[in-house]
Amino acid sequence: MNYQFDFAAVLAHGDLLLEGALLTLTLTAIGTLFGVGIGILGAVVRAWKLKPFDRLFGVYVELIRNTPFLVQLFFIFFGLPSLGVRLSALEAAALAMVINLGAYSTEIIRAGILAIPHGQIEAASALALSRFETFRHVVLRPALVKVWPALSSQIVIVMLGSAVCSQISTEELTFAANFIQSRNFRAFETYLLTTLVYLAMAILIRQLLAWFGRSVVEARR
Repeated sequence: MNYQFDFAAVLAHGDLLLEGALLTLTLTAIGTLFGVGIGILGAVVRAWKLKPFDRLFGVYVELIRNTPFLVQLFFIFFGLPSLGVRLSALEAAALAMVINLGAYSTEIIRAGILAIPHGQIEAASALALSRFETFRHVVLRPALVKVWPALSSQIVIVMLGSAVCSQISTEELTFAANFIQSRNFRAFETYLLTTLVYLAMAILIRQLLAWFGRSVVEARR
């Protein structure tokens, strides 16, 4: 093999990779905050069959879970302008990630809620806990503890899936890698380093979520 490795040509554009990685993490944070929020709402509505919203959330979940994320992204960025709704590439990417994670987290959290024994809810009522206190301490928190590993994995999956946002020119990590490779033609080195950055971000997010689960979700049960 006569290939001469040249990582310096890629590292010369390290600032672009860093900016792309930071934007990927920012999109992931936005997607997590609002996506999990939608998931909690949807899980409660579906688990407790609050009509007519349970059917609406059911359609939403099935639609998102059974269509490709890339198609959802294209629909938001290219399709909505036909209806007069124009979003920047960054706004479209963030919205797509929120909607996508919201659907998956709805089902993940719903599974946790359905796993809570009904007797615990009755016991909370007998102890004169308000409906909000019952929901917060007896339903939601134990449910999140049960599904936290699965929810954490889904957040990482959405972060990795954000790579397709480069298709609408969102300047995240993959967009930066494509730009660098188009300038130095060092595809192997560029995408190897990009892969390592994604790996590092995935591990970082998993560790942060594991810490949050231990320190906040479980500790205050």
